[in-house]
Amino acid sequence: MRGVVTFYVTYLLCLLLGIACVVLVAHWNYSYRGGFSWDGSIKHFNWHPVLMVTGMVVLYGNAAVVYRIPLTWGQNKLPWKLLHAGLLLLSFIISVIGLCAVFDYHNTNQIPNLYSLHSWVGICTAALFTAQWVMGFTAFLLPCTPIALRSLVKPGHVWMGGIILVLSVVSSISGINEKLFFALKAKTNGTLPYSMLPPEAILGNCLGIIIVAFGLVVLKILSNQTWQRPEPGYDEGDFRPLAYDGS
Repeated sequence: MRGVVTFYVTYLLCLLLGIACVVLVAHWNYSYRGGFSWDGSIKHFNWHPVLMVTGMVVLYGNAAVVYRIPLTWGQNKLPWKLLHAGLLLLSFIISVIGLCAVFDYHNTNQIPNLYSLHSWVGICTAALFTAQWVMGFTAFLLPCTPIALRSLVKPGHVWMGGIILVLSVVSSISGINEKLFFALKAKTNGTLPYSMLPPEAILGNCLGIIIVAFGLVVLKILSNQTWQRPEPGYDEGDFRPLAYDGS
């Protein structure tokens, strides 16, 4: 019983931190960076951080913990597989639009692409995410895939999922820091410099900390052995949620 309560408290924290991430990144770009458009202006770029944090961090993290929710354990696994894959697909689509936003903005304004460490880590993360989704769909959703292959792929699939989340968090906080360094320069645009911590800098730093906290909570849920979905033939003495009836 205590394990169930602890899980749901942790999961609630995960949800609240995810909502906070989306709200803060949207507020930052709307209130401090001028809002959003798709016209090649700086407002075009503003879609990039919002969509990448929403897709590659928040939606991806929530998709990763779907199987850990105890109330799902006594139910048919297929709907939860579809939900997991669907959330990841939505995360992928949103992230691709976010990448299009930054590439379109750079190309329109003749700014080089993929020159910073942030961009290198980000594009590698997106490539790994694409490969991970294709591999997961092939191995776990196609009915013709042999069970032996699924068992072989599963440990690597789970491990890579955690790695992609870590890389997504690293990409996000490095991108926030890079944007604050570019945007907060008193000599070029009249703002207080980043070193003086104006309100925008405090907001950006807080956003980065909350993104890190969200990632750590997701990794905690994924790494706790007692919160893993029981496989057929599990030990009857293992932890079980109240909703799990053994069927």
